Amino acid sequence: MNDLRNNEEHFLASDIVHDVVIGMSDGLTVPFAIAAGMSGASVATNVVVIAGLAEITAGSISMGLGGYLSSRTDREHYEAERKREVKETYDVPKTEIQEVEDILTDFGLEGEQVSTVAEAISKERDKWVDFMMRFELGLDKPDPRRELKSALTIGLSYAFSGFIPLAPYMIINSVRSALYVSAGITLLALFVFGYIKGALIGVNALRSGLQTIVIGGLAAGAAFLIARLIG
Repeated sequence: MNDLRNNEEHFLASDIVHDVVIGMSDGLTVPFAIAAGMSGASVATNVVVIAGLAEITAGSISMGLGGYLSSRTDREHYEAERKREVKETYDVPKTEIQEVEDILTDFGLEGEQVSTVAEAISKERDKWVDFMMRFELGLDKPDPRRELKSALTIGLSYAFSGFIPLAPYMIINSVRSALYVSAGITLLALFVFGYIKGALIGVNALRSGLQTIVIGGLAAGAAFLIARLIG
């Protein structure tokens, strides 16, 4: 029971981290690029703030909806595959039992152990299908609340991180000064975000932080230069 609970908590934590990464990566980069681009066009700070707030609102809704639809697609895919597996246990039971035996053999079982365990698994159809879903198709049963959780986590992460590059424009009247402050705190936030992300997923944290800075900096720099040239 403890192992099952630990696995559920692990999957839940992985899903949350995944959604936060998606929301914050875009939430830091896109509003930063828009604010920098508008600064390059030499508009007033209140215009940057209004445009930034509009973008954060639209972006968080759009990203949240994307997370919802993605999770719903995963659930529908799982349900469709499960129905197919159930049907196959009725239509071609010998083939399905052979597939169980093949999987067990891959795990190192031999001889009579394979047929004994396969027979035990196939006695309860739900567990049999669960086994095939997990070990043949590599699909875990989705959390029934995953869709709403994903939408809220991604949307709120986007909105929260989007205020980081926009905040200086709310308190500093000079667009140029606000741009410098925004660039500084956003690049720092990008580095911290990238560093933590790298540490969580098990890659070089420093390199991940630097890569995140480069991506965000390039996006903002391109927007700034285009607005500067056009303006």
